Amino acid sequence: MKTLLRRLALILMPILVLVTGSASINLAQSRTTPPTRTQKMSKDLQGRDPQLMVDVIVQYSVVPTDRHHRKVTDKGGRFNQDLSLVKAGAYSMSAADAKALSADSDVAYITPDRPVQGALDYANEAVGANLALSYGWDGTGIGVAVIDSGVNYNWDLNLGTSNSKTRIVYGQSFLGAKSKPSDEFGHGTHVAGILAGNGNMSGLLMSATRTFRGVAPKANVINFRVLDANGAGTDSGVIAAIQQAVLLKNKYNIRVINLSLGRPVFESYTTDPLCQAVEAAWKAGIVVVVAAGNEGRSNSFGQQGYATISSPGNDPYVITVGAMKTLSTALRTDDQIASYSAKGPSRFDHVVKPDLVAPGNRLISLVASNSQLKTQSSVNLIPTAYYMNTASTATSGDYYRLSGTSMATPMVSGAAALLLQKDPTLTPDQVKARLMKTASKSFPSVSTAVDPVTGATYTSQYDIFTIGSGYLDIVSALANSDRAAKPALSPKAVYDPGTGNVYVVTDAAAVWGDAAVWGDSAVWGTSAVWGSNVFLNGSAA
Repeated sequence: MKTLLRRLALILMPILVLVTGSASINLAQSRTTPPTRTQKMSKDLQGRDPQLMVDVIVQYSVVPTDRHHRKVTDKGGRFNQDLSLVKAGAYSMSAADAKALSADSDVAYITPDRPVQGALDYANEAVGANLALSYGWDGTGIGVAVIDSGVNYNWDLNLGTSNSKTRIVYGQSFLGAKSKPSDEFGHGTHVAGILAGNGNMSGLLMSATRTFRGVAPKANVINFRVLDANGAGTDSGVIAAIQQAVLLKNKYNIRVINLSLGRPVFESYTTDPLCQAVEAAWKAGIVVVVAAGNEGRSNSFGQQGYATISSPGNDPYVITVGAMKTLSTALRTDDQIASYSAKGPSRFDHVVKPDLVAPGNRLISLVASNSQLKTQSSVNLIPTAYYMNTASTATSGDYYRLSGTSMATPMVSGAAALLLQKDPTLTPDQVKARLMKTASKSFPSVSTAVDPVTGATYTSQYDIFTIGSGYLDIVSALANSDRAAKPALSPKAVYDPGTGNVYVVTDAAAVWGDAAVWGDSAVWGTSAVWGSNVFLNGSAA
């Protein structure tokens, strides 16, 4: 292994020990040792009542056929969903039958069909989106698949101020045959507005003092609903939506997938079916942008918010996004990390995450009428007078505020759409590398946040596991012309028990080989990607 970056401080050692239970890391072990039946079932599936019916995802070593499905249905199980993108199927069966099925030589790994959930007026200026728009970069012709709670029709998602034709060019629900792709929860519409809203209802059609425009206001939206009215969904629904995005890639020019959702990490990304799906989309030529998660305040294991990245944000292929606070100014210099933004490294594999950060706190975007979030979260409603020249005390029926890495994610998805509009030949790895290289590296050493409800104080350190490669800078990314010729997989952190230090390294035995764009022989040096002051403040991470 070659050391890519300088040593990290001892404070990171307990994080790595915590998430592995051991200082020794060997990702190749499962490839060299024949898996037992237990190893072919995830830990959270083992020990279930044998008679209990469970929803599972079965990954095979080959693309499953009717023959494989009949092995479940012939025993009284049910075939729920084809997930051939990841050589898998979703089924319902007894826990006993699942255990028996794991002995099949064609079965690679079985997991529960786990639940997932949804994890601008100043934000655009902070990342330079307004300047990008002034140069003509608006996402025209680029399709972005928003895999979320659905996206409702809205004038801000139309082609223009006088054109009622929507830019939601396709919609499909994965919640059952009778469900519709409309947004009953309110999360997906808000995400779509941050990504592609054109500000019709706040500035162009109305006499307004502020305009709430998305990063790529002319991009097309492909609406895949996977979350229900309560913001809940399943792995299989998300995988099915990703699979459909790959199938429709050429028809709608889907170049970006936005996943402002996630769930806890239960195993290595190499066996997690959700991670395998995003990797398949990436290899099909689609940039996948994923929320880091909102567990950055978690200290349930004494980890001070570290090792809380959610799945599939733990996958080294995808662009994983943390959240910044703009503090209600257009200046970047006073922005701070949101204390809830999840931190790396990832559990089990210790992948360095997030990859970069973007505004995600108190962002104003589209509201879905009669949605759960609107009716239950009145604190997020904004007065019409906030952006309209009016004395009315009424609240807006078009916009409201939300916070989270879910909101930061579409800002990066929008940036990816702009890069692909400017140069459609860019690969997902080239988009990721360019966004990371050009991200701003200027941060304070630490910042503190006080929860207004509990009074608890949270201190954030600006190390590689908190802010990744830096703060999204769209103008710099558009001005950059470098073309990475190698993979841009996120590297990993390794603890050296001999020295007590933590290293960020390439690993020839895993996916971080010398061919990675961050490697010593890559076109860019390490300081160009992460900067010289990102890791250490003096001698402490």
